[in-house]
Amino acid sequence: MITLAVFFGLLFAGLPIFGVILAGAIVFLATNDLAALYDSIPIQIYGALEINSLLAIPLFMLVGEVMNKAGLTQRLVAVAEVLVGGLKGGLAYANLFTNAMAASILGSAVAQIGVMSKVMIPEMERKGYDRAFSGAVTVSAGLLGPIIPPSMLMIIYGVVAVQPIAPLFIAGIVPGALIVLALALVIFLWGVFGGGLPSGAGRELAAKGRILFEGLVPALIPLVVIVGIMAGVMTPTESGAVASIIALVLGFAYRELKLRDLGPIFLAVALSTATITGLIAAASVLSWALAFQGVPDLLVEFMSGLTSSPTLFLLLVIVMLLVLGMFLESISVLIVVVPLLMPVVTGLGIDPIHFGVVCTVATVIGLVTPPVGPGLYIAMVAADIRMGALFKATLPFLAAVLACLVLIAAVPALSTWLPKVTIG
Repeated sequence: MITLAVFFGLLFAGLPIFGVILAGAIVFLATNDLAALYDSIPIQIYGALEINSLLAIPLFMLVGEVMNKAGLTQRLVAVAEVLVGGLKGGLAYANLFTNAMAASILGSAVAQIGVMSKVMIPEMERKGYDRAFSGAVTVSAGLLGPIIPPSMLMIIYGVVAVQPIAPLFIAGIVPGALIVLALALVIFLWGVFGGGLPSGAGRELAAKGRILFEGLVPALIPLVVIVGIMAGVMTPTESGAVASIIALVLGFAYRELKLRDLGPIFLAVALSTATITGLIAAASVLSWALAFQGVPDLLVEFMSGLTSSPTLFLLLVIVMLLVLGMFLESISVLIVVVPLLMPVVTGLGIDPIHFGVVCTVATVIGLVTPPVGPGLYIAMVAADIRMGALFKATLPFLAAVLACLVLIAAVPALSTWLPKVTIG
């Protein structure tokens, strides 16, 4: 109880989450007469970071930073408008499908919502869309970032759960497509029952061809990653390196990336990587301290007493992750919770790849749920709208994502089928 009090006290006091987790571990050791283990903390931190899979994190972050700077999002928006812009409510569908395409490159929901809010919300409002609806579509579609490969959360889950990254990447494809379809259905129903949506506008055939050519070239990046991993010719880390090279080449080819931009890009990647690896290192110390005291065994016993049904267990985990996601960002939730739950997952016979997809989708929903909900705050600033109005407009989309999450939890094949047939 003392550890929990310190943890939440420091968290609400505004201490960085890295310090909160590490302080919690130190307090736990002290209150359980394990202070003699303090000398082993540096060894645990070093061991947590001595993992080859972590190299994929800065590489895929570099891809996202470069492609943002190179104007990828605007090109993807143009492609999506060519494909679906002529439909009624076409710009809303274009917003959704742009997010789906960008998700396979950016891999970060916060970054994706930030970029798309600046691009899509003002444009949708100018074309006659309701401001709250525009923000809701942008925020909800931004959740695809950590699901569609390559996914930063999948990499982190693979590291903390000691699972291979390649199957996790592939496992996100079908659930990601399912969520895209569910969100498209909400847009359609909004157009039918919600007061209607503006009509779309077409483009000239010649303009369409040029836009498709220029905009679809960046699709080489996720294509190389996914095909390379499926074919077994590249590891996720190697695919991240290849994707980074392609991104840099495209950035200079578009003439929107300059040599002077590389310094700030590399600095942003270094700072983000340091933040994530710091969280992993601190969480490894906390997990080690808890394991030394047998807390995971007690958790296994407790959860086993609640239910022996894998599906019911997953639903309980979803509820827990949704609650935690209201206060902590998704990476922190995964890093702290997953190592504790893995013994229960193994005991109930749940596929760890399936569990990874469920955890990833559940934690990312926290980005759009108050009181923290950073995705909502980003869209609020971009759309100049109140939290209540934006969240109310987001509720139908959130309900669709939650329905997909329950379906994913209940049907493991949605996550495990594609990795099995492609990787084995």
